[in-house]
Amino acid sequence: MITELTCIGCPMGCQITAESENGKILSVSGQSCAIGKRYAEEELTHPTRMVTSLMETVGGGTPLSVKTSRPIGKEKIFECLAEIRRTKAQLPVHIGDILIRNVCGTDTDIVATKELY
Repeated sequence: MITELTCIGCPMGCQITAESENGKILSVSGQSCAIGKRYAEEELTHPTRMVTSLMETVGGGTPLSVKTSRPIGKEKIFECLAEIRRTKAQLPVHIGDILIRNVCGTDTDIVATKELY
């Protein structure tokens, strides 16, 4: 199977062609750096993404911007967003505060990305 990808690993945005068969990567071409090769391999075997969102605060004031502490599997994104929607942050919150530990059963936390008082 041939897959065409645009690398998001660095600003170059290389057009990568990857060939795979039965879940094994046979070849990767078109990348200008090692990041591109790693990106293509991960994208075909276990794609991950950072998740950013807004979380409600207790009292319904200004929503708080949050993100995952590391990328999670793409298959968990909507489950992660649902868990964020079910949670309300208690103020005050500082950048980096952990608001949800081990979101969706992963080893990734939801952290605050801004100060809110």
